[in-house]
Amino acid sequence: MEVLFEDEHILVVNKPAGIATQTKGVAARDLESECKKYRKSKGEAPEIYVVHRLDQPVSGILVLAKTREAAAALTKGMKEDDFSKDYRAIVYKETEPKPGAKLVDFLVKDGKTNTSCVVPKNVPGAKEAILTYEVEEDRDKTASLLVHLKTGRHHQIRVQLANAGMPILGDLKYGTEASIDYSKSEKISNVKLCAYHLEFNHPKTGGHMEFSI
Repeated sequence: MEVLFEDEHILVVNKPAGIATQTKGVAARDLESECKKYRKSKGEAPEIYVVHRLDQPVSGILVLAKTREAAAALTKGMKEDDFSKDYRAIVYKETEPKPGAKLVDFLVKDGKTNTSCVVPKNVPGAKEAILTYEVEEDRDKTASLLVHLKTGRHHQIRVQLANAGMPILGDLKYGTEASIDYSKSEKISNVKLCAYHLEFNHPKTGGHMEFSI
């Protein structure tokens, strides 16, 4: 875990791939526990509040709150669209990416399998999922996409890109046979999705905060 910024209100970190943001397992390692240990090692109260998450196989920037007040302010900011999240995805090209494209789908989460899928709009429980992307680099079989989330649904980027014919490399859950075979041939073990840019307003001062990795 790399600490990018901290003050008495917030902690901004770079989460490595493979570690859960939170877990119900007592002995399992997760980011929340690591941050509490970090605060305790500095002689601070081990108080941490998770206000947004990244999937376990996904790396990138997260902001965590050190107080209940900061957590409430950050949560309010997310609801009011004060958060801006950008991701870099390395995808397998089963279809060609379109520069400046917008994907609008409806997703349903299956709690039993911890997966989401694209469904028709009128399916009960369906929630609108919107993202846009730019092509950062186009290669023979793969492409690097810069993805901007407009909504925050369960596994949204992974599901929508796979549905659009651009499964993310290393994604065993939503990848196709071809993308998984390619990932294995390239020895890619983690989902090639990174939350590389985050913007939000500071929960106490209201000042603009911006981080990139």
